[in-house]
Amino acid sequence: MTMPSPFSPFEPDEFDRITAHLPVLTAFQAAWEEAADLLHETRPGGFDVEEIGHIAFDALPGHEKDAALGELFYTFWSATRADRDTRARYATERGEQS
Repeated sequence: MTMPSPFSPFEPDEFDRITAHLPVLTAFQAAWEEAADLLHETRPGGFDVEEIGHIAFDALPGHEKDAALGELFYTFWSATRADRDTRARYATERGEQS
């Protein structure tokens, strides 16, 4: 994608304008989707979410695994923080103190 900058005289082309608004998938997100699709097809009776994660992580090339771990750690941190904030908000609404 051609990125406009003060150092580049090139403007984005039609392809750049169209694709600029598409979501960007990381390698782990793509592997996760593939693993989920595989399990849905091969195990319609069900499976554990951890299986998706293991299949996806194991399918990644070695150089992508550090970034995937970073995504997992950030996601866990975000979920933990959101849970803590929600609990605090409910406690405040009920008049409780933390």
